[in-house]
Amino acid sequence: MSELTELSYALDTFYFLICGVLVMWMAAGFAMLEAGLVRAKNTAEILTKNVALFAIACTMYLLVGYYLMYSSPEGGILPNLGVLLGSENGIDAVLAGGDEAPYYSMRADYFFQVVFVATAMSIVSGAVAERMKLWAFLAFAVVMTGLIYPVSGYWTWGGGWLSAAGFSDYAGSGIVHMAGAAAALAGVLVLGPRKGKYGKDGSIYAIPGANLPLATLGTFILWMGWFGFNGGSELKVSDVASANNMAQVLVNTNAAAAGGVIAALVVAKLWFRKADLTMTLNGALAGLVAITADPLSPSALSAALIGAVGGAIVVAAIVALDKLKIDDPVGAISVHGVVGIWGLLAVPLNNGDATFGAQLLGIVGIFAWVFLASLVVWGILKAIMGIRVSEEEEYEGVDLVECGQEAYPEFSGSGK
Repeated sequence: MSELTELSYALDTFYFLICGVLVMWMAAGFAMLEAGLVRAKNTAEILTKNVALFAIACTMYLLVGYYLMYSSPEGGILPNLGVLLGSENGIDAVLAGGDEAPYYSMRADYFFQVVFVATAMSIVSGAVAERMKLWAFLAFAVVMTGLIYPVSGYWTWGGGWLSAAGFSDYAGSGIVHMAGAAAALAGVLVLGPRKGKYGKDGSIYAIPGANLPLATLGTFILWMGWFGFNGGSELKVSDVASANNMAQVLVNTNAAAAGGVIAALVVAKLWFRKADLTMTLNGALAGLVAITADPLSPSALSAALIGAVGGAIVVAAIVALDKLKIDDPVGAISVHGVVGIWGLLAVPLNNGDATFGAQLLGIVGIFAWVFLASLVVWGILKAIMGIRVSEEEEYEGVDLVECGQEAYPEFSGSGK
């Protein structure tokens, strides 16, 4: 019996770590997607942001974030203060058996959770692209990953008051994606739109990205990484029920992404008379975000429909935010925020244990906390160090201003 318990523990730990590696690969997806959707003169800077934010997220979550999120009392609002990860599971605790016995390594749990934190911060990166100071962004990343995200994470996955109220979010449509979008929205509102995006007469001017093949590659990488994002959230795989659940989760995740692509493609064709690639890419991501709140309960067909609704919503949301002069170069607020809300509201349609009341409470609670806390932090950073480059620097491109190098030097002639 002890050998079987040890084997199950090892299998679940390995499964958890591999899923974490897949989610880490999403960092590459975000980097490629964002690098493809910004102008060439801003590419090196946004790649720097994506690498640096991942390192900051890993460090801050190691130092304080993980403790805040998972070492606090059940049903509470304020987390306990503390640092680092705590001790690893001992063999006696593992072999004790029963419901209280751990079934995977605590270090594996940290590793899986930390890549989720980095995902939330990556959402912010694209929304504030092309006009934000690099060091202001990185300063915000410290607070977001070390404090803001862990607090709302404690309320939900950490057993706090939203968890006690019945809020359900299997893999993070709200906890990760809507939270990242809320922080992004606060930053965009304080930052303002890019120069030349909106005319004084209310006209809207498209600012195309420099590398759509790169953006497409980033989308496929994210699609692949999402199998770890949702699949790992089953938390174990060493028994028949869990293995079957993980298989259903992966099937539903894929079906939702496909539904999002098809819906966004069709809506864009009907609306713009063109098969808009960027809308199609965002449709895939919208389908993935929509199903993340509950990729287990629906049938595969229901998952495809949930993803399709997300794909249709994201097209309308991107257009609506543009009309409101909320400038989001990559559509992150629409994909992760607006569609994240849809994903949370769709949970009770297939999960009898979830209620619309608890879901709405979670939406309001998470969004209000992350948005208001982020607004305060962005405001402080604006007062202390400024968060926006000058108009001249924005025209020149933040690659040279912030990084002193260009991603494509041969295009400007500086590489000769």
